[in-house]
Amino acid sequence: MKHAAELRSRLREIDGKGYGAYKRIQGAYQFEQFRLIIDKVQGDPFAAPSAIRIRVPQDIAQFPQDTFQSRSRYIALCDYLARQVGSAAQAQTQGNRGSGKSGRIAIDQPGQEILERTCVTIDATAVEARLSIGLPAFGRKVAGKHADVMFFRELPAIIEQALLFASLSEQELYTHITVAEDADAVREQLREQGLVAFVANDAVLPRRSGVDQRPLTGSHVVPFSSPESLETTLSVPNAGNITGMGVPHGVSVIVGGGYHGKSTLLEAIELGVYNHIPGDGREFVVTVPTAMKIRSEDGRHIEKTDISPFIQNVPSGTDTQQFSSDNASGSTSQAANIVEAVELGSSALLIDEDTSATNFMIRDLRMQALVAKEKEPITPFLEKVSSLCTDCNIATIIVMGGSGDYFDVADHVISMSDYRPYDVTSTAHTIAQQYRSDRQIEDETGFSTIRHRIPLPSSVDARKGKKLKVKAQDRSAIHFGQYTIAVTALEQLADVSQTRAIANAIVYMQQYIDGQRTIADILARVEEDIAAHGLDILSPGLPNDFAQFRMQELGATLNRLRSLSVKQAGQ
Repeated sequence: MKHAAELRSRLREIDGKGYGAYKRIQGAYQFEQFRLIIDKVQGDPFAAPSAIRIRVPQDIAQFPQDTFQSRSRYIALCDYLARQVGSAAQAQTQGNRGSGKSGRIAIDQPGQEILERTCVTIDATAVEARLSIGLPAFGRKVAGKHADVMFFRELPAIIEQALLFASLSEQELYTHITVAEDADAVREQLREQGLVAFVANDAVLPRRSGVDQRPLTGSHVVPFSSPESLETTLSVPNAGNITGMGVPHGVSVIVGGGYHGKSTLLEAIELGVYNHIPGDGREFVVTVPTAMKIRSEDGRHIEKTDISPFIQNVPSGTDTQQFSSDNASGSTSQAANIVEAVELGSSALLIDEDTSATNFMIRDLRMQALVAKEKEPITPFLEKVSSLCTDCNIATIIVMGGSGDYFDVADHVISMSDYRPYDVTSTAHTIAQQYRSDRQIEDETGFSTIRHRIPLPSSVDARKGKKLKVKAQDRSAIHFGQYTIAVTALEQLADVSQTRAIANAIVYMQQYIDGQRTIADILARVEEDIAAHGLDILSPGLPNDFAQFRMQELGATLNRLRSLSVKQAGQ
């Protein structure tokens, strides 16, 4: 272990030399209040920033044990500290000082969701923050004096402001962790209460825009208020009792006019698989953890998925029990997305008619009269949604504004009017009896057993030439070997750091892809490894920008890899 004075001496020595001289500072240095570990030094001022770690001993940081004693609190505390470090770094650093990324100090910055991340860890011995730092240069010459300011003035100031318990707002910190703990407590009670989702009274659901997930503000924003018939009160450890709308297990249909809040409610429920920060408005919008948003996805890759519960007797003679396509249609993609969600262990499906294939969702009486059943290979979701619940114990929440035929299969109907929910189940069932659709039931079979699939080892290869190529382009795409995996349709991915982790997880899972294990088996092993060793296990180094993801999105990403080849179990 080197002393901090040695780092300062080396910076003076290399000042003005070629940028490669920065390699000499790699290593660990002991400062008065913290340890600095320079893990990776960038090769060029325009390259990805260098990676450093800061470890502050607990006898200096002094975070009370109760701030991280449970998993909920641990994740929320680390999230809170990442936000504090990000704010302090932005306030302390002076922006670019020289070429490329010179002078930048940054941490993986969270959004509205509270996710476990690799950028901050804490235990009884120390708190550690992993940052990126742009080592300064003018042209490609070391700017040693500027680096000295970063290491000896700015980093200590960031630590002082963000990583010492005494420097933080105790009330704000405890609010952050107790809100997350209470949300997890709600989530744990959903199944025993027979619910798939819970939306607290006074929740604020609308967002500022499609690219700004902060809550909408203003006098026109309508706080959520549960219909009395669906009102549920749950007990949580910190806030006591929380009251709101419980969405029961079964088939729930959300109706209402355009722009009255149907999709807004569903979108909040979609992201209720995660906890949210205090002030987000959706702190207590909580959903069962394996709920999966389903949509049509024209052009997606499908590999030997059994979509026969929905599509049979295709004129081309295609075997829909082992359906494959490099350019799926809206209906075949939506069918595959449902079947694969079941295969991945989802307990609830979330569907919005706006992002669904119409011919997959409904076939009315007039269309049945014009196009005979023997000429229509698609069995609409309307005829399978009930059996999904009874045969597979999978609930469904559907936003439906265009077809009242779903009243016939709905266990619950919620009407959104001016962003207020009303339980109109009884009225909807009366209407269904009064105005019979007279459409013919075309398939009375249940939902058949899912055929699990086994990926073949040679089809999951991240190499491009001789080099491993794995990179998350953004939240919507992953470069994997020779292929780009489009994950735009995985709408429950909330953060690019999740996408980065998933990209690496596909490489990691290759050790379990042996031509014998099913996708579900492989995901279970990856999940066990992460639970035991953390997200660090997915990378040969110490990643500073991974965030926790669900196995549903990992499996869905694998399914979209165009090189994927599988065989069905039992073959």
